[in-house]
Amino acid sequence: MTTDLRRHTPPEKEAKEKKNGWWNGSKRWIKYWYLRLMRQNSSPKNLAGAMALGMFIGAMPIIPFQSVVVIALAFLFRVNKLAAWLATCYSNAATMVPFYYFLYEVGSAVTQLDVAFDPHHLEMEQMISAGWDVFVVMFAGGFAVGVPATILTYFLSLFIIRRYRERRAIRLLKKKTGN
Repeated sequence: MTTDLRRHTPPEKEAKEKKNGWWNGSKRWIKYWYLRLMRQNSSPKNLAGAMALGMFIGAMPIIPFQSVVVIALAFLFRVNKLAAWLATCYSNAATMVPFYYFLYEVGSAVTQLDVAFDPHHLEMEQMISAGWDVFVVMFAGGFAVGVPATILTYFLSLFIIRRYRERRAIRLLKKKTGN
């Protein structure tokens, strides 16, 4: 008779893990991409520039074309493509309606144009056919949001990347020396 030597999860803990399954999965996914980004073979300035570029392009109302535009600009500016692409992921199909409405509100405050926002027509072709005014207002909102977000993202990510790499180097050095 063989015995099963694997650990078994108690039923109450298993129920709790199922209840928080989506949250635990999200935390794992975020940690995976964070570590993958931090361990890229690029300088901190290069990664920070890529994050800033992605943040700026993510603020533009061009959701169907964001990936193509950010990768092309990452090649042009010679920054990390993965970091630039990851930084655009905050604006996606799931966040499109509230994000576009936010850009519309900011853009209408900046441009003073009087146009109506229709959440049922958010595809780029539909916005352009509704009138260039809607697209101009949302683009101006994206620009007004994107510029400060880009500057903040550059300096914040530069600080975080440098701090992570410094701590990692110290940790690896301690491990190597046996302290």
